[in-house]
Parts: sequence; structure tokens; C-alpha cells
Amino acid sequence: MEYTHLGRSGLLVSRIGLGTMNFGDATDQAASFEIMDAAINNGINFFDSADVYGGPQSPDLAQGYGTSEEIIGEWLTKSGRRNEIVLATKVYQPMGLGPNDRRLSAYHIKRACEASLRRLQTDHIDVYQMHHVDRATPFEEIWQAMEQLVADGKITYVGSSNYAGWDVATAQLTAQHRHFLGLVSEQSQYNLTNRAIERELIPALSHFGIGLIPWGPLAGGVLAGLPNDEDGVRRKAPEVQEQLHRFAGQLADYERLCDQLGHSPAEVAQAWLLHQPIVSTLIAGARTVGHLEASVHAGTITLDADALSKLDQFWPGPGEAPQAYSW
Repeated sequence: MEYTHLGRSGLLVSRIGLGTMNFGDATDQAASFEIMDAAINNGINFFDSADVYGGPQSPDLAQGYGTSEEIIGEWLTKSGRRNEIVLATKVYQPMGLGPNDRRLSAYHIKRACEASLRRLQTDHIDVYQMHHVDRATPFEEIWQAMEQLVADGKITYVGSSNYAGWDVATAQLTAQHRHFLGLVSEQSQYNLTNRAIERELIPALSHFGIGLIPWGPLAGGVLAGLPNDEDGVRRKAPEVQEQLHRFAGQLADYERLCDQLGHSPAEVAQAWLLHQPIVSTLIAGARTVGHLEASVHAGTITLDADALSKLDQFWPGPGEAPQAYSW
């Protein structure tokens, strides 16, 4: 396993990170323990979760909330391997039906962090990520809350997720004014079928030295190639079927190229992400040990200039603003 810095920080993370959204939902505790054991054995040190993972992510349904963190906490206690991983989780999503049980007020950030620590059975979170932008709360208030959590030793670094380029810029300039490190990472949807963030978000991340953590590297299974019975369940979802129909021609060309390269479409899709300089680690949301090991293998694949050029032809990016649409 290779390791790289998370953005401009001194923290080293594995190029493949373990996503735990399925824990407690599609994957039970016993299987989750096996996946985490396999992750450690394969050199993965970045474990990513969120307070809301483990059940239906809906403000009207409270069941399952926190289950992913609880499973990780049980594993950490039983395995004794807390100091071997970089533990990341998130705050923002509704964790109850009260008006302050969500978003990024200082009130909610403090309470949500303490609740995550209890579920994770640890005294600190290594990377505490804002799960979505909250434009109703000023960054002065958000950074005040995060600074206090850092001072209390409850978190070490702060990351964002699903931010626009101008959100990142606003956050960082406010942090700099407060003499605070600010963001070290941004977790965003990024894959061959969806390269929208190349227009403005990635240039902003590069400017501020913030590492990108792509989620959805396989576009919900669209880039996974021919499914086995287990994977086929997810690909039957209406939104995935629409994408498969929309990209049918490109997928045919893509899968022929993957055959020529001697790697599966899922492996090539993840390898392509790891060839992007801004990417620190990618989220492998494994439901089985086999899925995880396929992602680990993707980290060993080198794509030459010809392969990268063909992938750009099949899945063109939007270009960088403003040159992409102006002189």
C-alpha cells in the first residue's frame, strides 16, 4: 500500500480508504469486522464514516442512525488497533427531529462530536468532516466550534464534503483570518462519468493545498463492468439503469479498453482517480472483503499516457474555469 499526505498536512493516509456507509445497513457487524480486519491487513489506514451512516438517511426516520460508528467503535475496542488508523467521520445530517439536531451551528457541532466519540468509543476523531455546506451558518461560527474541539483534543483536522469551489475559498480565507489551519481535505463525488468538479472545485483545492477524497468512484456501479449476482442488485436501481442507458456507447468503448489493459472496469476506474494529482485517498465503499481487495489491487495499476488519453476521449472533462468557456 502506498501512502501520501492528506492535502498540505503532514498526515499520511493510504491511497485507498475504507468507506463504511454500508456498515449496519447492507453489511452486518460480523462482515464489517472482517472487512476492517482485511483493510488493516492490506495496509489501509484511512477509515471513513459519518454520524448518519447505518440506516435510511432521512430526517423522518431515526432508525439505524449511528450504527456504522457503533460498529467501528466495537471493532476498535475488541481489536485494540485505534492507533493504527486515521479515523474520519462527519457532521451535518439530521440526527433527530429537533430543529437543532442537524446542520453546522456551533450548538450542533459540539453535541454531534461528543455523540460520535461515544459511538466510536474513542477520545478523538482524526479528521472531522462537514458533510455538506451550510450557508445559513457563518464560517466564523463554524471555525469557532472547530477550534474549540481541536483545543479540547477531541478532533485533530477538519475536512469538508460536497463543497463548491467558492465555499472552499470562503472557508479557507475565514480560517486564515483566524490563524487556523482550516480545511485539509474535501470529500466529493468524482469519477469518470462525473468530472464536473474539475471546472472550479479542483482548482480551488489545488490553490489552497486541500486534498481531494473522491466518493462514488464507480458511479453507483455504472463503472463496475458486468455484475455478479450480488452487485447486480445495486445496478437494478432506476437511477443506475438510467445512467447505464445514457452511457451505453461510452461504456462499450470503455470496457473494451479495460479488456485490452487486462484489468476490470472497476479497477481501471479507481486507478484513473489515483492518477489525478489532487487525489489523496479514495473511498472504497466495500460491502465484502472481495470488493475491498479489488480496490486495493487498483492502487497497484499504472495507466500509461495512451490509456489516460483514451479515457479522456471516452469520458471528457469540462475543463478548468474560465479558460474552458472563455478566451
